[in-house]
Amino acid sequence: MIPALLLALQTAAAAPPNSVPAADTVPRVTLEEAIRRSAQLDPDYVQALGDIDNAEWGRRAAMLAFFVPSLSLGLDETKYSTAFFNPADPANPTSTLVVGSARADYEVFSLRKFSELGRTRAEVASAEAGELEQRFQAALESESSYYDVLVNQELTRVAQQRVNRAREGLGVARARVASGAAVQTDSLQLVLELTRSGVEVLRQRNALRTAQLELGRRVGAAGPVDAMPLDTTPAPDLPIGLPEALSAALDQGPQYRAARADERAADAALRSQRSDFFPSLAIGALHQRYDTEIFPGAAKVSSVTFSLSLPIWNNGQREIEVSRARVARDVARTIRQDLERVVRRDVSSAFDTYQTSRAAVSLANVGVQVGRENYRMQEMR
Repeated sequence: MIPALLLALQTAAAAPPNSVPAADTVPRVTLEEAIRRSAQLDPDYVQALGDIDNAEWGRRAAMLAFFVPSLSLGLDETKYSTAFFNPADPANPTSTLVVGSARADYEVFSLRKFSELGRTRAEVASAEAGELEQRFQAALESESSYYDVLVNQELTRVAQQRVNRAREGLGVARARVASGAAVQTDSLQLVLELTRSGVEVLRQRNALRTAQLELGRRVGAAGPVDAMPLDTTPAPDLPIGLPEALSAALDQGPQYRAARADERAADAALRSQRSDFFPSLAIGALHQRYDTEIFPGAAKVSSVTFSLSLPIWNNGQREIEVSRARVARDVARTIRQDLERVVRRDVSSAFDTYQTSRAAVSLANVGVQVGRENYRMQEMR
């Protein structure tokens, strides 16, 4: 029974699952290609690009408000139940009146326009920082998926080597049984090892398949994508020290830049709400035509209106909006200050983690050499 069990285990361990494609049929990508392809496919990055377009249109509208008046055209046809006064011909009342109008309005002086321009500029800066942040985030996720494939490649290779070694041990045990140096029950531990290693191979193949599918999703492929191996040269020293890294993160970090821009936008929104306490001067031009038919032209009237307005009291709505804008500005400022402390923590942690990882790799290489030597000594025995 034991020989039959050994043969069945060896056959099962050697037969790969039919669902796993051959390695040479899976397309492969480099890390640079994966990062480049994934950026345009990430939904958050596409949203960030759209936010830039929206912010740019807001800035253009705020700038055009200084030079271009608002324009509107209208055409109304009214039918009365009885004959009514006819502005086009006062002597002949009519039951049908058509009025065409063209209107232009321009704010000559308003502090709100200046505040809105500052707010929209800050929103553009925030959107650009958000785009940069999403680009880095997409690159980070793609790089993580890429390394996940490489890790599972190595783990699959190690699991397969474990199976090979267990199979070799079984071969030696069978030879000892055949020579009479051992009995068949002495091979049970090796049978268990072969069983465990075979199960581990299946698990690692499934994990590799999942990692390849995730990488394929990142780069826009319909199926699994494999990762090209990277060089194994030691990690170099960082080109800058911790103080320089902190300064660069606070000056160029996308999250911190976005927080600064959001604070400026909130401050500009507060100024915009406060501008309602000051008067505004506007000019409007209106041209109207009256007739009893479509496209009226029987009578024409033009007017120019100058208006100066100073809101005094609107049931506290103006004060409420100012209070809300002030709270939003204070929240944005607190977020920026807290993010500054977070940046210092994260940069210091990343800097130390990089140095620790370099040391861990060196120690791991020593462990590999020790393990290789131990294996060689076992083979000699």
